[in-house]
Amino acid sequence: MATELELKLKEGDKAPDFSAPTSGGGKLSLTELKGKNVILYFYPKDDTPGCTKEACAFRDHFADFKKKGAVVLGVSVDPVKSHDKFVRKFDLPFTLLADEDKKIVEAYGVWGQKSFMGRKYMGIHRVTFLIGPDGMIRKIWPKVKPEEHAEEVLAAL
Repeated sequence: MATELELKLKEGDKAPDFSAPTSGGGKLSLTELKGKNVILYFYPKDDTPGCTKEACAFRDHFADFKKKGAVVLGVSVDPVKSHDKFVRKFDLPFTLLADEDKKIVEAYGVWGQKSFMGRKYMGIHRVTFLIGPDGMIRKIWPKVKPEEHAEEVLAAL
């Protein structure tokens, strides 16, 4: 079971800006998305069972997110090359950010101690932030069930 994470950001806080390399090449920053709802979801690792379920759920509801004018961004510390493979394998229509230097996961407070089968290690906690058009955090999901999560986020828009 994952260790409980104490989030440093709260709903109503200004979302920390970021700039990171993206799947498919290029770079993206939060300021470029001002005026849009941004779903920033953090996940532990490309092409692992839970992360794949979560990414595919966002993929399957992507048209609905688009209709509501929302941008979906997945973030992990995997390199762009890994993201590109993950995007191709599962036909993901949204952007994945490569946070190899851990600046985004640390700014959002989702990097921390985890535990699996008694072994403790540092990693990304599965947390999603809904950032409003004004750059403020509108909602945070600190505990995510990968299969159902995309629908929860959609309902909040």
